[in-house]
Amino acid sequence: MVNFHELQELFLLSHAHGILDDEELLILYEEYWPKNPDFCYENYERFSLDDMNDAECLAEFRFRKHDLPLLAEVLQIPDSFTCSQRTVTSGMEGLCVLLRRLSYPCRFSDIIPRFGRPVPVLSMVSNQVLDYIYDIHGHRITQWNRQILSQPLLQLYSDTIAAHGSALDNCFGFVDGTVRPICKPGEHQRVVYNGHKRVHALKFQCVALPNGLIGHLYGPEEGRRHNAGMLADSRLLNDLQAFSNSPFGNPYCIYGDPAYPLRIHLHPLLGIES
Repeated sequence: MVNFHELQELFLLSHAHGILDDEELLILYEEYWPKNPDFCYENYERFSLDDMNDAECLAEFRFRKHDLPLLAEVLQIPDSFTCSQRTVTSGMEGLCVLLRRLSYPCRFSDIIPRFGRPVPVLSMVSNQVLDYIYDIHGHRITQWNRQILSQPLLQLYSDTIAAHGSALDNCFGFVDGTVRPICKPGEHQRVVYNGHKRVHALKFQCVALPNGLIGHLYGPEEGRRHNAGMLADSRLLNDLQAFSNSPFGNPYCIYGDPAYPLRIHLHPLLGIES
């Protein structure tokens, strides 16, 4: 497959032999000019986990070196990933690309020295690994996860929150809507415009547990969507009614801001706007 640089050299050679005139050369040269900045990646070696020490792994990936194989096993990462344009990367490299991208805000050009791959490839690999993990494990946060939302754990969460001064002795988590700004779209701008934050955005609904885990996640929805509307669309209340009760029939609840309605399993913060 011919790359942009080879095409440009071919155009210049054709112009030198009189096959293309000046105007044709200019049009073709601009048409096939790379849309991405020309970052040099050939001077860097390809990624090798063996070449990294424990401190580097913890700083760049937020996981210690000896924990990465276990993480790959738990996430069921395959031996390799193949991108749409047939680039092949190992499963561990793909996982590390995603971890590096998520560990701290950065551009793909910033991580070229670590992986020795061009920006488009790093982008495709990161997206493919993220899609794979979501397809395999997304149900753990988009549906009621009995492993972290079992009755004994709900009681533990409630006791922990009550021990820190909560007026409620049956509250196990906290629900809220999250606004994630996006670029101004060319069409349907009003649909994604959030008047409260005054940005174009997508919205998510999240239930946070006292151990720091996400107990439930719903979204994305358009930025103008109200939190109460997202609550209805997510059917979270139905799950709470079905699964959020003690063996004696006493309800566990979640805590939210005044945007949410008062229900047996949902207690909004009354009188104070967050």
